[in-house]
Amino acid sequence: MRTLVVNFGSSTLKYKVFEMRTERSLLRGHIEFGAKGAAASAKRMLAHIRRTIPIQTLSAVGHRVVHGGPKYGSSAIVSEEVLSDIDYCAGFAPLHNPPAAAGIRLMRRLLPDADHVAVFDTGFHRDMPPQAYLYGLPYDLSAKHNIRRYGFHGMSHQYVAQRCAVLMARPLRKLKLITCHIGSGTSIAAVCCGRSIDTSMGMSPLQGVIMGTRSGTIDPAIVEFLMEKEKLGYKAIVDLLNKKSGLFGLSGLSDDIRILEAAAEKGHARAQLALDVHVYQIKKFIGSYLVALNGADAIVFTAGVGENSSRVRSEVAAGLGFAGARIDPASNARGAGERLISTGRSKIALWVIPTNEELMIARETVK
Repeated sequence: MRTLVVNFGSSTLKYKVFEMRTERSLLRGHIEFGAKGAAASAKRMLAHIRRTIPIQTLSAVGHRVVHGGPKYGSSAIVSEEVLSDIDYCAGFAPLHNPPAAAGIRLMRRLLPDADHVAVFDTGFHRDMPPQAYLYGLPYDLSAKHNIRRYGFHGMSHQYVAQRCAVLMARPLRKLKLITCHIGSGTSIAAVCCGRSIDTSMGMSPLQGVIMGTRSGTIDPAIVEFLMEKEKLGYKAIVDLLNKKSGLFGLSGLSDDIRILEAAAEKGHARAQLALDVHVYQIKKFIGSYLVALNGADAIVFTAGVGENSSRVRSEVAAGLGFAGARIDPASNARGAGERLISTGRSKIALWVIPTNEELMIARETVK
């Protein structure tokens, strides 16, 4: 069975084709379409696929959808009802769900004979307990408007948790894990027995640790304060918090950890400040999840920064000595791919596991 995985953003299209009998990747692509439009990019993608495999051999298309709202704890065959629900959830994820819904409608027209499946990033966190997902708002309001912590990067957290169990040769149902998806977007999750019991992102992907350009958690009174002081409308505030804050806003330089680390080495004070805030917030979430889980068997680092920044991993691990975590500097600094970076004396295993969200989406699509 051959499965196409697509991820439509507001200006990008990422895709990958898998042969699911072996889970082998047959091809992949990343198209920046900007003003050219999604339709032209989708046709370009299909032309790329045709050069490698017959297009009619694609049995299914898995679509990454950031927000599934309160209804979807698992993936779903696309129907008009499902599309309507994705549109409704645009209120929770206005930057992500609309292009995903448009992409699904487009691909259904271009590949009408394939099965189309919506795979929701929020699905893995759907079964968090109420004490983890509820906000301190009037209960009736939360229930009426489906206001709760949903969590994101679910495919990534699920994949690395499953992989960690394989690498540790232990059943996932017996493990307590803290999975750290650290990239341009960052989220930390507490995973107990294969289920997410808490996560740092909230009703939207804006909450939690500061990220590349996102503010992370802030005092909500800041919104009204800035609207009044800077004469900003609501849309301008949303743009500020999503696209001009985080590492970029603090450093005034870049949202790229690599650039910030190089600048900090040369004495750029605000680059160093941004890095310090980032690491500090990651450590705080890990610490809180050690309490929520009553200890952990392993901490996993994944995504662009988590996989590639030995500095971030080292500085995070330096704050975990109280829990018995011991990083091995040599293993942390060298190597690539899946690897254990803790010492033999460490009470908590520290792992680097590259994520594979596309493969998880393909698996969910087949299932």
